Formats: sequence, C-alpha cells, structure tokens
Amino acid sequence: MQEKKNILTYEGLRKYEDELHELKVVRRQEVAQKIKEAREQGDLSENAEYDAAKDEQRDIEARIEELEKILKNAEVVVEDEVDLDKINIGCKVRLFDVEFNEELEYKIVGSTEANSLKGKISNESPVGKALMGHQVGDTVEVETQAGVFAYKILEIQRSN
Repeated sequence: MQEKKNILTYEGLRKYEDELHELKVVRRQEVAQKIKEAREQGDLSENAEYDAAKDEQRDIEARIEELEKILKNAEVVVEDEVDLDKINIGCKVRLFDVEFNEELEYKIVGSTEANSLKGKISNESPVGKALMGHQVGDTVEVETQAGVFAYKILEIQRSN
C-alpha cells in the first residue's frame, strides 16, 4: 500500500525541516546530557530525573520519526504557480459567511499543515473540500456537523 502524500506549502515544509533539525541537533544532545547526569547520581531504580529524561528521549525520537515520515512523503505546492482562477491548495480565500453576515479569510493547505486557529484549513476538511475548484462570485454550500453553511467567494489570492 502506497503511503498518502503529505501536501505542504513551502512555509510548512520549512517549519517541519526546522523542527526536525532542532530535535536532531539540539534536543537530542540536551536529553543525552540529562541522562548522563542522572546516571552519575547512582541508583537508577528510584531516579526520577533519569525516568523523566528517558521519557523525554522517547518522545523526541517518536517526533523525529513522525517528521521524517511526513517529509519523506511530502509534495510541495509551488504557491507562485497556483492558478488564481479557482480555489486550490496554496491560495488564500476571502469568503462572506451568508448566515453570520461576516467576512472570513482562510489559507487552503494540505491536511498535515492545517491549523484552524491560524486560519489554515485543509483541502480535506468539509469547508476546504467544498471550496476546491470554485471561483470568485460562486456561492458554495458546505454541509458540516453543525448544519449547512453558505459562503460567497469574494477573492482568491496568493498566500505569500
């Protein structure tokens, strides 16, 4: 079975590469030092510092493995080449929420990068999926767990 591609913007790719570098170069050494210091204290069976450092080491190694998997299967969207005639991954959209009478702005990203608190929605989310391929002026109905919402597309622009 082929693994799912992780669609990333350049910003997302850089973020994951930087985090991976930080974990491998800085955090691994910090934890190794903590383990070394805890070992020097003697009896490991009742050494809370040693246990905490080993737990931290396990968490760091798990995150490194996760990041390497994400980056191995990464497909980067070249945002400068995104077609602005229709909504696609890598663009920023300005919408008008018909029910709540307010404007919203989202960046459409792959599911790996999605973060609704930062205005980044996945192309696989209900709203993202419904918007994909639509143009300025279209009104799109989105079926969510909270009901059906209508959004009028006001603008599509480059996200960078």
